[in-house]
Amino acid sequence: MDEIIRPAPIPTPETRLFWEAARDRVLRVPRCEKCLTWVFYPRPFCPKCGAADPVWTPLSGRATLHSYVINHRPPLGYGSAGPYIIAIVALAEGFKMMTNLVNVEPAPENLQLDMELQVEFEDRGEWRVPVFRPAESDSRTAEVHSEG
Repeated sequence: MDEIIRPAPIPTPETRLFWEAARDRVLRVPRCEKCLTWVFYPRPFCPKCGAADPVWTPLSGRATLHSYVINHRPPLGYGSAGPYIIAIVALAEGFKMMTNLVNVEPAPENLQLDMELQVEFEDRGEWRVPVFRPAESDSRTAEVHSEG
């Protein structure tokens, strides 16, 4: 399988702290101090109660697989490679995010919904991007994880 070349993020004022934390291998997301809602995607106000300036808070990095697609086409303009896994993961803190799964062969028999995942970070230019891999404790992925 060819190496997959993916684009680097372009931080905005609202997302810069997210990307700076990821560069330091920390998954950090704003949380409203007033109603305790996680604010993801990052923005300067709480989408639930409207409070300003949520506080950037580190996350556990644990998640479960909510949904996925195995993509056989490369990102437009970024070479030829594939397949790779695009996933929606449910973070332990209670919200979902889109990401990529790594360290698991991209085949349906290796991807079980609700499988336990752990964050890791993939270099993309001067930044790092959070991706997820099967957690060591998920016995359903132990054989696949040890081979790949």
